[in-house]
Amino acid sequence: MSEVHVEDHSSPIRTPQELIVVVLLAFLVPILLIVMIVQIITGGLRVDTGSRAMSEDAVAQRLKPVGEVVLADAIPATGGARSGEEVVRAVCQSCHGAGLLGAPKIGDAQAWRARIAQGEKTLTAHAINGIRAMPARGGGADLTDAELERAVIWMANQSGASFAPPPTPTTQPAVAAMAGPAGPASSTPVAKAAIPAQADGSKVYQTTCVTCHGAGLIGAPKLGDKAAWKPRLAQSLSTLHEHAIKGIRAMPAKGANPSLSDQEVSAAVDYMVGRSK
Repeated sequence: MSEVHVEDHSSPIRTPQELIVVVLLAFLVPILLIVMIVQIITGGLRVDTGSRAMSEDAVAQRLKPVGEVVLADAIPATGGARSGEEVVRAVCQSCHGAGLLGAPKIGDAQAWRARIAQGEKTLTAHAINGIRAMPARGGGADLTDAELERAVIWMANQSGASFAPPPTPTTQPAVAAMAGPAGPASSTPVAKAAIPAQADGSKVYQTTCVTCHGAGLIGAPKLGDKAAWKPRLAQSLSTLHEHAIKGIRAMPAKGANPSLSDQEVSAAVDYMVGRSK
């Protein structure tokens, strides 16, 4: 009868402590290898925060949103004499045409029903003074109360109301007496010389700029916040004027009020700078 030999197969792991060490090494060694490979590939990559690509303007340009909401567009007609439809097309259409910022869309009878029930006077007061996300006068600071009333009535009537529209006044050319060669005055129409008034920066701020600079919306430095204004004040005043007139980052040109003149916008900047030094 042949003998059967049984070989003794022993494991190198003999104690629970050795087993724990082996398990830990099985996790740690691959992680360390991955870290070493990443370090070799990147070669110790460092970001130069002083480079032009990392400047405030460059970063803001890369983060700039694809689109911007403009609350008001240019109004070609003479101030005070615009019809309700003209005002809507030039100013109100931006929000009420697409239903932005909670504005009821023109023609949406369901959205307008509760507003029409408040009455024409209440709706006009809301348009003049602003309500919720809508700024005063819809962002068109040069609109008169009569123009806003016509615009409100026109939109409401397009959306189920039957308000009586007020008349739209017509403008007459100025007529001045002109002395002829023989001395008697004639009735030839002549243009009146325009005398530019001193721009009131405080008034422009209260009617336009306060929407963002009053509460610090979309990154706008709050009026009087010296820390927020410090890097802006480090720039020249002419640069700040240019930014306000042409727009920069999230701020639209002329604060979304194109009816403002460059002089008025600059006066508003001077007012805010003076209050934030």
